[in-house]
Amino acid sequence: MRDKGVRYRGSMAGIVMAIGAMNPVVVSCSALEAGTEKQAVRTTAYTHSERDHLKYGRKTARGTTLRSGEVNSAAADWSVYPVGTKFKITGVDRVYEIDDYGSALVGTETIDLYKPTRSLMNSWGVRHVDIEIVEEGCVETSIKILKGRKGYWHCRAMLERLLERA
Repeated sequence: MRDKGVRYRGSMAGIVMAIGAMNPVVVSCSALEAGTEKQAVRTTAYTHSERDHLKYGRKTARGTTLRSGEVNSAAADWSVYPVGTKFKITGVDRVYEIDDYGSALVGTETIDLYKPTRSLMNSWGVRHVDIEIVEEGCVETSIKILKGRKGYWHCRAMLERLLERA
């Protein structure tokens, strides 16, 4: 698991309990800290028309619509990059936001970039790039979403890793 360069702020113990309570309370996010440190990351690409994504259509794991434009959707292991993490790739004039996940990404440091067409997906291929985190992701939101999806092994795995840090 990648812990280098990842720092969580605040105490998550009380927050996790609040999320699991009958009457959840509004909490602030403990998250990845944004910074100027570049991180080397393996990236792949996916699109909504792939066979394993057809049942979800253009929806992300967060429940939003997959985006390509000013801000672009990306998928990752939420225990490495919490939902809402925004980053830039060195040399690419786009911002990506983690709003999706995939079972093949769990336990890896790979980020899957959304591409609106198969040809763009295929032309991206696999690339090792440097990224810079420009906005913090939200650990608590990741936990809240994943708690409702315990029936899926990859969601349980991400949730367990997030809770271990609490």
